[in-house]
Amino acid sequence: MTRVALIAAMPGELKPLVGKWPHSTRNGVQFWAQRNPEEEWIAACAGAGQAAATRAFAALEEGGPIDLVLSLGWAGALRGDLAPGSAHNVAGVIDARTGERFLCDAGAGDLWLVTSPSVAGESEKRRLATTYKAALVDMEAAAVARLAAMRNIPFYCIKGVSDGLNARMPDFNDFMRPDGQFRLAAFILFAMIRPWYWPALVRMGENSRKAAQNIAQSLFDLLDEQGQIRKRNGYPNIKS
Repeated sequence: MTRVALIAAMPGELKPLVGKWPHSTRNGVQFWAQRNPEEEWIAACAGAGQAAATRAFAALEEGGPIDLVLSLGWAGALRGDLAPGSAHNVAGVIDARTGERFLCDAGAGDLWLVTSPSVAGESEKRRLATTYKAALVDMEAAAVARLAAMRNIPFYCIKGVSDGLNARMPDFNDFMRPDGQFRLAAFILFAMIRPWYWPALVRMGENSRKAAQNIAQSLFDLLDEQGQIRKRNGYPNIKS
């Protein structure tokens, strides 16, 4: 049986894909699984950042060897021509901490993504774009790419744009816990008394939902060309 592993930071990034799958939680990692006689699709979220992605990868490996792994989720745009809500099959991943570069498997797109150790604001996005010539920024993909390379596992990366290059947002780093979890209640209290952020946050929420939908569509376009999995699981909002 082929085991396909899907790793993201937050459940919302996977919701359009795994909403119908059985769900469980163990040791702070959330899991979803979908099986048929030929293959098993397993998904995990452990939070933002490379340490959390590493925990998710290790937790999935506890169930057996992985044959294919994908890093999925939201990313910030480092170019003005990338529309918020769009999803992109990434050509390769750069680790901003080490400078390492990891190529995705054959047939991937032509955009590069850089993995940052923190949430990138507007000025940091421009620095990353200039330094690495990347089009997208996230916080997890380099860890997944590195682990896949160490095991000689095919690796893909599909990222959806949650915020554009010029988006002016609060500093989300102030609300990230050391384990990669987002302190949502604290952030809501912060945002409630700062109405100047509300329009941008509403747009980000809308873009994030659209991006998650397009990530699922791109994944199926990549791994389910005949629509067998989509039809079997009855995804009404994703074309087959």
